[in-house]
Amino acid sequence: MAQPTSTVRSKFKPLWPSKVPGLSLALSMTALAALCGAGPALAQAPQETFKIGVVSFLSGQAAESFGIPAVNGAKVLVDAFNKGAAPAPFNKPGFGGMKIEAVYIDENGGATKQVQELRNLYDREKVDAVVGYVGSGDCLAVAPVAEEMKRFLILYDCGTPRIFEDGKYNYVFRTASHAAMDNVALARYLKARNVKADSFNMINQDYAWGQDSKKDFTWSMEKLFPSAKPGEDQLPKFGAGQYGTEISALMAKPADVTHSSLWGGDLQAFILQASPRGLFKRTQVVFSAGDHVLPGLGEKMPDGVILGARGAYGLMSPKSALNDWWWELYSKAYNVYPVQAPYRMVQSMLGLKLAVEKAMVANGGKKPNSEQLAAALKNSEWESPAGKIRMALGGGHQAVQETAIGKTRYDAAKKMVMLDDIMRFPADCVNPPANMKAEEWIKAGFPGAKGCP
Repeated sequence: MAQPTSTVRSKFKPLWPSKVPGLSLALSMTALAALCGAGPALAQAPQETFKIGVVSFLSGQAAESFGIPAVNGAKVLVDAFNKGAAPAPFNKPGFGGMKIEAVYIDENGGATKQVQELRNLYDREKVDAVVGYVGSGDCLAVAPVAEEMKRFLILYDCGTPRIFEDGKYNYVFRTASHAAMDNVALARYLKARNVKADSFNMINQDYAWGQDSKKDFTWSMEKLFPSAKPGEDQLPKFGAGQYGTEISALMAKPADVTHSSLWGGDLQAFILQASPRGLFKRTQVVFSAGDHVLPGLGEKMPDGVILGARGAYGLMSPKSALNDWWWELYSKAYNVYPVQAPYRMVQSMLGLKLAVEKAMVANGGKKPNSEQLAAALKNSEWESPAGKIRMALGGGHQAVQETAIGKTRYDAAKKMVMLDDIMRFPADCVNPPANMKAEEWIKAGFPGAKGCP
């Protein structure tokens, strides 16, 4: 586990020296020419590098179950990329032959701190690109700064739809679907599985992610369960940790369904506090982003909880050669299977790799600048361990993807939580079309939705 410091740097050295030891200055010009002719590799210039800033939570309540697994995913990927050990079409060493160097930064500390850290990455560390950010508030803060600096930024996670629905960017991208998908899929799952939902309560964090999540779920329920009555609407602060008051309110007025987008340490704490009080036996709990706490909670995770992973990740990931490679790579390195955060990291890094290499071709084999990277990633698509990623929204800057929802069951023999009754939702079923904002699309009854189960 990473130490809880604000900055962690990991620099990968070239595999060969830039200077040949023992080469005497007394060599004659003739001998030197002969030496160079006999061994061209000895005169080779140092390998060019591509430097990435990777930002995620390395300390705080979001580190253990989310931030650190994401960074761990980046580390094994950088190593595999540099060795040329990834499957085709990702098998060219490094980024188009350039050695990848990574600088890891702790996202903990708030939006103001992250803005300064981003500027430092570009100005002091001289990174060629930044991949990062879990917190929706952090994403909303750093995106305009990267745009102002005209520097390339990939948001690998944060969920709020506001990034590209309220803003327009040239240099900023998000390589994963926003949170509207998660809550539309939850409501569709309840409908498809005939879950009783005449009433529903909610508990979500009081910032952009939680506020957007509860709105998307409420609007989706209005369309799919028009007679359902909303009840408790609890909005604890991010990182609150103690939920006794909120749990009491949810139990005092129980509903058929209780929705939550809590995540990280907050989600773990809520489950550990609510389960002994019997909340999970009195209501059908649904978590929009809950898979990442399953390995840590084990048998303490209640059975029968309906949850999503913000994509077809972890135990709900599709069968493919690329996913098999990724699962084995991560599991062997860390002795645990990859869940939501490392899956979102791998799809961003795969997209970045293809964008760099596409831009290099257009640039005559030279390292691309931010403008060239942006042109290469815009409107692109690629295969990931979780299925196809398409940069289809936000003018080609916002991804869409398929997702899945399942139900928890602890397997005593395997000593792990399993997910049963999994249902998959195509990207075009649970993501808005390019010409509509998520709110408008949901309120209009999901026009144009295709392939829904």
